Amino acid sequence: MSSIEQFGYRQELQRSLGFADLMIYGLIFMVPIAPFGIFGNVFAISHGMVAMAYVVGLVAMAFTALSYAQMARAFPMAGSVYTYAGRGIAAPVGFIAGWAILLDYILIPSLLYLIASVAMHTFIPVIPVWLWLVAFVALNTVVNYLGIQMTAKITRVMLVAELVVLAIFLIVGGIALTQGKAQTGAFTPFFEPSSFHLSVVFAAASVAVLSFLGFDGISTLAEENREDARRLGRSMIAALGLAAVLFVAQTWMAALLTPGREELIAHGDSAGQAFYTMAEFAGGPWLSVLTAVATAIAWGFANSLVAQAATSRLLYAMARDRQLPSFLAKVDPKHQVPVNATFLVAGISLVIGIFMSARVDGINELSSLVNFGAMAAFLLLHIAVVVHYVVRKRSKNYWMHLVVPAVGFVVLVSVVINQNVAAQWVGGIWLLIGLVVLGFSYAAGRRPVLPSEAQ
Repeated sequence: MSSIEQFGYRQELQRSLGFADLMIYGLIFMVPIAPFGIFGNVFAISHGMVAMAYVVGLVAMAFTALSYAQMARAFPMAGSVYTYAGRGIAAPVGFIAGWAILLDYILIPSLLYLIASVAMHTFIPVIPVWLWLVAFVALNTVVNYLGIQMTAKITRVMLVAELVVLAIFLIVGGIALTQGKAQTGAFTPFFEPSSFHLSVVFAAASVAVLSFLGFDGISTLAEENREDARRLGRSMIAALGLAAVLFVAQTWMAALLTPGREELIAHGDSAGQAFYTMAEFAGGPWLSVLTAVATAIAWGFANSLVAQAATSRLLYAMARDRQLPSFLAKVDPKHQVPVNATFLVAGISLVIGIFMSARVDGINELSSLVNFGAMAAFLLLHIAVVVHYVVRKRSKNYWMHLVVPAVGFVVLVSVVINQNVAAQWVGGIWLLIGLVVLGFSYAAGRRPVLPSEAQ
C-alpha cells in the first residue's frame, strides 16, 4: 500500500477496502443487470446486433482499464483520471480531464435515478416519477453520509440480489427458447449481414459503453484501499471482465426473444419499456414486473449509491488541489467522508433528474451526455500513460505503455465520432467552458498547481 504523503497530501479517508470490496464496488457501479434499462435503445441503434455492440464496448473499455491499472500503480490517489492526467502529463491537462469526466460523474447519478424512477412508475403509476426520484436521492445520501464501510456492506447484499434476478431471467429465457419463442437466428444478435456497417456498430457501442462505466469509479477509492496499489488495477480489470460476460449473455438472450423487432428498430424505445415487454413475452407478467423492479432498485439504489460516492471523491480531490471551491474538500471527522461534496452531488442529481423526467427522450439524452464526458477523459488517460511511462520514465514495456494506450485511443475516437450529434455539441460546449475557466485561472494568476510530485 503506497502512502499519499509522498505526493504532498495528508491521509484523511479511512483505508478499509480490500480487493473483493473494490471489485464488488465496480460490479455494482456497472450494474450486472444494466442492459435491462437501455436494452431497447441499444437494440434499435444496432439494428438488432445488440450483443455485438456490447462486445465492441468491452474492447474499448478493456484497453482503457489496462491504462487505468498502469496509472493507479504510479499514482495511488483519489481523483481518477483527473489525478492521472494531471500527474502523468501536467496539472492543466489534469484539470481538463477532470472537467471532462465531471460531465460523466455529475450526470450519471441523475441518469440512474431517472431510469429507476421511470421503472418504478411503470410498476406503481400512482406515484409520479419525480417523487420516486426524491426518495432514491434521500435514501442514498443518508447511506453515503454514514461512511464507506456502510456503503460497502450494502453493495455486497445488492450484488447478490441482482445476480439472483439475472439468473432467473436467463433460466426462464432459456426455457422460452426451448419452447420455440425465438424471434430470430442464434447469431443475429452478434452479426446481421444486411444491417452491418461500422458506423452502426460504433454508434450502438457508444450507448452500450454506458453499462461499462463504473469500473473506473474504483480508482476514486484509491485512498480507501488498504492493500497494495496493484490490487486496485486488478480489481478494475476483474470487475470489467465479469460484467462483460454477464452483459453479453443477457443481451444475446433478450435479442433472441424480442417481439416486434422491425418496429423497435424503426421507432426506437423512447419509453424504455422494450426489455420489460420482452420479459413478459418470454415468461409472463411476473417476469416483467420482477425485471422492472430489479432495474429500479439496482439503478436507483445500488448503482446510484456508489456513483454518488465516486462523484463526491472526484470533487473532493479537485477541491483539495484548489481547482474547485475549497468547501468541497471538507471531510466529516466522524464518518470520514467528503460530506459537502456528497450533499452537493445529491442536490445536483435531484434538480437534473426532475428536469429531465419532464422531457420525452430524457433518458437517451442523458445517456449520450454521460458517455461523451467519459470518452473525452479516457482519451487523455491514454495519452497520460504514454507521456508518463515512455517519455518521462523511458519505459521499455512498449506493449503496456505504448501499444495498449494507442489502440485504446483509436477505438475510443471511433466511438466518439459515431456518438449522438447533440451529445457531441453539448459535450464540446462543456469542454469549451472548461478551457475558458482554465484561461481565467491563468489570467488571475491561479494556474493549476499540484502538491509535491516527488516520487
